[in-house]
Amino acid sequence: MNFEYDDEQEALRDSVKALLGKAYGDFEQRRKAVDADPGFDDSTWRRLAELGVLGLPFAEESGGMGAGPVEVSLVAEEVGRVLAPEPFLATVVLAGGLVEAAGSDEQKAAVLGPLAEGESVVAFAHLEPGGRWSPTATAVTATSSGDGWALDGVKEPVPHGARADVLVVSAALPSGGTGLFLVDPAGTERSGYAVHDGSRAARVTFSGTAATPLGDGGDATATIATALDRTRIAACHQALGAMSFQLGATTSYLTSRKQFGVTLNTFQALTFRAADMYVSLELARSLTLWATLVSIAGSPEEIADAAARASLQVSKASRHIGQEAIQLHGGIGMTAEYAVGHYTSHLTALEHWLGDGRFHLSTLASCIGDHDEVDPIP
Repeated sequence: MNFEYDDEQEALRDSVKALLGKAYGDFEQRRKAVDADPGFDDSTWRRLAELGVLGLPFAEESGGMGAGPVEVSLVAEEVGRVLAPEPFLATVVLAGGLVEAAGSDEQKAAVLGPLAEGESVVAFAHLEPGGRWSPTATAVTATSSGDGWALDGVKEPVPHGARADVLVVSAALPSGGTGLFLVDPAGTERSGYAVHDGSRAARVTFSGTAATPLGDGGDATATIATALDRTRIAACHQALGAMSFQLGATTSYLTSRKQFGVTLNTFQALTFRAADMYVSLELARSLTLWATLVSIAGSPEEIADAAARASLQVSKASRHIGQEAIQLHGGIGMTAEYAVGHYTSHLTALEHWLGDGRFHLSTLASCIGDHDEVDPIP
C-alpha cells in the first residue's frame, strides 16, 4: 500500500504552510489576531478561500473542490502547526460538512458557495449547557409554526457563534429524534466571549426563532454523529501539527540552553524525556493516519470506532507532550509570552470541544461486548 502523498496533495500542503507561516510564523502576529474580535484575521480567511481551502471537502456542484479526508487532514495539520485561529474545523469541516451531507441542492448553493469564497462563516450550534458530546439535542426544541418551524432554548458553547453569518442548529423534534435547521443569527440573542486558548465561542439563545429544516427534515442524529466523528479525525491532525511544533521547540531548547556550562541535552534524563515525547507523537500519528484512511470508505460504525481510537491516543499524547514541553522549558514555559503553553491550552480546548479521553474510552468500552471472546493462551 502506498502511503506517499501525490504531487497535488504536496502542493496543497506547501501552499497552506507558506500562507499560514507568513501570517502566524511570528507568534506575536497570532497573539494580535486573537486579541481582537472576531478572533481571527479576515484577510487570511479570504486568502485561504483563494487557495480553495474553504471549499475543499465540498462537491464541485456546491462550489467546492471535491477533495477528501486526506486533503482536509493536510490543511488541519498546518493549521495546528502555527495555531492559526481561523475556524477551519468548526466552519468548513463540521458546519459545512453537515450542510453538504443533509442539505438540499438549493441550501448547499446558498450556504456553501459563500463559505467557499470566504464571504461567510457558518457555525454549528449543537453543544448545550451540561451536555456531554452527544449527537442528540434536548435543551433546544423545535415546534411546528404554521408553514414553518420555531426554535426555543439555549446552545453553549457555539464555536465562533458570535461571528457566524449562518447557524446550523440541532433541536429536539416533537416526534422524537434530533433535527437540523438553518437559522439567521439576526433572530437570536448572542453573547460572544474568548476561550482560554484565544479562540471564540458564544452563548446563543433562541426564543421562537424562525428556522428552516436542513434538507428533508426528520431525525438527523446519525448524520450529526458521523459529522462529529469526521471532525474528530480532522481535529486529531490539527493536534498533530501542534504537538509537532511543541516537540521541535523543546528539542531545540534542549540543544541550545546551557546549564553548568553544557547544553541541556547533555543530561541523559532530559534526552530520554524528549525521546518519550517523540514516541507519543508517532503513536498518535500512526493511529490518526489509519483513522483517516477508514474515513474515506468506511461505514459510519467503522468511522465512529476509528475516531474514538485515534482521539483517545491523541488525548494521551497531547497531555504528555504538552506537559513535558512546559516542564522541559523550565520557568519560561510557564510564561504567557512563550508559545509552548499556548499550544497546550489549545490542545486542551480542542479536546474538550469534541470529547476528552475519558469520553472516548467509555465509548470504546461500551462496545467491548460486541466482540467475540478469545480463548486464553494455555
